[in-house]
Amino acid sequence: MQSIIAFIVVFGSIVFFHELGHFIFAKRSGILVREFAIGFGPKILGINKGETLYTIRLLPMGGYVRMAGDDADVVELQPGYRIGMLLNDQNEVTKIVLNQNKQLPDMLFLEVEKADLQKELWVEGYDEDEKLVRYNIARNAVIEENGSELIIAPYDRQFNSKSVGKRAMTIFAGPLFNFILSIIVFIAIALMQGVPTYEPVIAGVVKDSPAANAGLEKGDVVTAINGKSIDSWQQLSDAIQNNPENQLTLDLKRNSGNESIKVTPTKKTIEGQTIGQIGVQYQSPVEKNPLKAIAFGFSETYHWIIKIFTILGSLITGGFSIDALSGPVGIYKATEEVAKYGFVNIMNWAAVLSINLGIMNLLPLPALDGGRLLFFGFEAVRGKPVDRQKEGMVHFVGIVLLMILMIAVTWNDIQRFFF
Repeated sequence: MQSIIAFIVVFGSIVFFHELGHFIFAKRSGILVREFAIGFGPKILGINKGETLYTIRLLPMGGYVRMAGDDADVVELQPGYRIGMLLNDQNEVTKIVLNQNKQLPDMLFLEVEKADLQKELWVEGYDEDEKLVRYNIARNAVIEENGSELIIAPYDRQFNSKSVGKRAMTIFAGPLFNFILSIIVFIAIALMQGVPTYEPVIAGVVKDSPAANAGLEKGDVVTAINGKSIDSWQQLSDAIQNNPENQLTLDLKRNSGNESIKVTPTKKTIEGQTIGQIGVQYQSPVEKNPLKAIAFGFSETYHWIIKIFTILGSLITGGFSIDALSGPVGIYKATEEVAKYGFVNIMNWAAVLSINLGIMNLLPLPALDGGRLLFFGFEAVRGKPVDRQKEGMVHFVGIVLLMILMIAVTWNDIQRFFF
């Protein structure tokens, strides 16, 4: 149960932040957001607040922000259709009822001749006296059909009416918020545990090792190797590994003063690679400093972005197998394992997963945020949008291919963990 809760909290938080980015920038651009959903499939919980329906859905494998202007969002009043209408004090239509059997007090009926529900906002038709009349429609009018209501979306509040820059920023905001989440989490970890200094401080010495025989002690700070100054453990580690059976002179700072010790790394072969070892242990000292914690949040996020792009590069060049990819099952099993090592490790895992989601969504593939951004780029260069039907077909094909990949990855996960 603990693993399930950890998975839901971690994955749900990452998806929530991603969709929150889309949502906030859509609102700032004046786009009407119809639904903010966490998960896919049947609705478990739904709350209407203002213009937006906030839902939690059955399958916790993603989410979406449904903005006005989507194909399924368009409502048309066809000629000859009989509708009911409610008017406000300005004689504007505030509600259109498509269910011909429903009657409300003060409802007027109209046989539609023509209508504009997007730009000029009016409906024209014949009333019960068979007189041709026209009514203006309020910008916040709703359309009711079979008990469900839909707020009309004037064209200036639809996604496609906005400039290329606003549309691109609304789409880019999802991955951006994933990176922001990772920065926040890494800052929180640094504030809780301190910021690693990576100083070349020896935390322990293995008995009967070259380091012990040379006189190295716990707490020694290595300041130079063969006369060359160092300030990080990585520099010390590299020098030792790159010099098997070559004597090194280490300048030290210890409580009794400064000393110089000579040590010769022994030669070890690990996975076909020959390296030097002297038998010292490392545990990075930490410093609790709010400013350094903020810097750590940015630097650690940058580090993981570079690392993930490197892995993606090896996937493209053939050095990384598709079998190494994980879907929801693999992520759940990894979360289950990480949860054994405490809350901080869960936080670190969540930050790395958030970066992964952000980068994956920025890939220029159909149906992903990166694919949509690519089409916006074409539009900016051409000066006009790509045909909506052609773009929709490309995204549809992309969704199908991504679903096939997801099924393959999930099947690999199931075989790896359960068979």
